[in-house]
Amino acid sequence: MAGHSKWANIRHKKAKEDAKRSKVFTKIIKELTIAAREGGGDPTGNPRLALAIENAKSANLPKDNIERAIKRGTGEGDDAATYEEVTFEGYGPGGIAYFVEATTDNNTRTVAEVRHIFSKHGGNMGTSGSVSFLFEQKGMIQVPNADKDEEEFMLEAIDAGAEDVQSEGDFFVVYTAREDLFAVRSALEEAGHEIESAELIREAMTETKVDADTALSNFKMMEKFEENDDVSNVFTNMLMDDETMTVAEQL
Repeated sequence: MAGHSKWANIRHKKAKEDAKRSKVFTKIIKELTIAAREGGGDPTGNPRLALAIENAKSANLPKDNIERAIKRGTGEGDDAATYEEVTFEGYGPGGIAYFVEATTDNNTRTVAEVRHIFSKHGGNMGTSGSVSFLFEQKGMIQVPNADKDEEEFMLEAIDAGAEDVQSEGDFFVVYTAREDLFAVRSALEEAGHEIESAELIREAMTETKVDADTALSNFKMMEKFEENDDVSNVFTNMLMDDETMTVAEQL
């Protein structure tokens, strides 16, 4: 299950290196707005909003921006939310399966842009349900592992409700059931652990090994999806082993 966490780590590093803070903020603001629209503006009764607020704080999104996004979601003011969540499925180079999540205020535009990325980079967009059965939704939390005992942390995370814990580079990666993400995150934070990120992911149930050229083609397509302001997440079933990740680090 470590593939997505490895790609996530590279994305986080590249976001900092490329100064893409404005795009990160845009995606966080959309999530705040959607969460508030669906579950109300009170985070104590809206776990999705509570998680979005914590992630916004971790990214240093200004408090005023957080409050404004929440009010937009609850319909306060003149700029009530018009965002909707959409998903896209398809295949990339080498038959790699893609599941793309997006938040948009113009579905026609987003469909056209996503279809263009698929076709331009040697893939093709499929119909709803064409690849979703290959993925399982999980929670993923990344915790810096500096000065932490791995066995002690693992037991603590399992006691908090985690399903699995893995060590990946500078982080412990904690996996949870979809519905337990917020509770496990809160428990770890209350125990004094710094949270680098906490998000819902779609983990491939089986992964496909590809050669270096195919991996590079897929990473380029993944980056184009990530650069799109409407795209929230992109998941694939490409095997992210050390050999493949070496290709990603060359991008």
